[in-house]
Amino acid sequence: MVLYFTSTAVEPPATIYVGKDKFENEELLRYGLERDVWFHVDKLSSAHVYLRLPPNIESWETIPEALVNDCSQLVKANSIEGNKKANITIIYTPWSNIKKTGDMAVGAVTFFNDRKVKRFHIKEKDNAIVNRLNKTKKEVQVDHEAERQERLRDEGRVKKAKAIEDKKAQQAEQKRRKEEAEARDYSKLYSAEAMEEERRRKEERRLAKLDGNASGSGDDHQDDGMDSDDSFM
Repeated sequence: MVLYFTSTAVEPPATIYVGKDKFENEELLRYGLERDVWFHVDKLSSAHVYLRLPPNIESWETIPEALVNDCSQLVKANSIEGNKKANITIIYTPWSNIKKTGDMAVGAVTFFNDRKVKRFHIKEKDNAIVNRLNKTKKEVQVDHEAERQERLRDEGRVKKAKAIEDKKAQQAEQKRRKEEAEARDYSKLYSAEAMEEERRRKEERRLAKLDGNASGSGDDHQDDGMDSDDSFM
């Protein structure tokens, strides 16, 4: 059995879930999600509490403090020893950072990277928070393998849809570049044609001018016997 809670410390509300016993905790360790965050009392036994990050929270490092506090209070309330103590530390890390080997006791874990473990200090139990969360508690019999398969199918559909969108975007970009290239080529072609037309017109004007000069050359010059001013009186 898995216990599900709903935290209204954020909007939209976040899902928190807990293994009912150490054997269920083993199943949760095996079937967790990349966006799950694991909470536990530091150096004491406690329930394994998981936060499933809502879509609007980008990463485990940016969880609002109010939501961290909800998860931490739930951990404390579900620790026989930790629930009796003040000033305890809660540790939390992404599910993917939890390391479990075959020689470990049931429920025992370590971490791949200790630097990816954060700590949250609790002075005392906050009954108001614990009571609010307990009012949302649901006990569910979970088929973890069936959930995993359904999750894989969902992820496959999302990846396929994204691949289609990416391909459409790529095709649109290729079309845009092609049209720009064709426009540049047309512009060059148009410029060449315009230059050739201008050259042709200039040549026509030049020839017309030459023809005009040739036709009027006999009338423009008469010899009056006074072409030279070299003689002196």
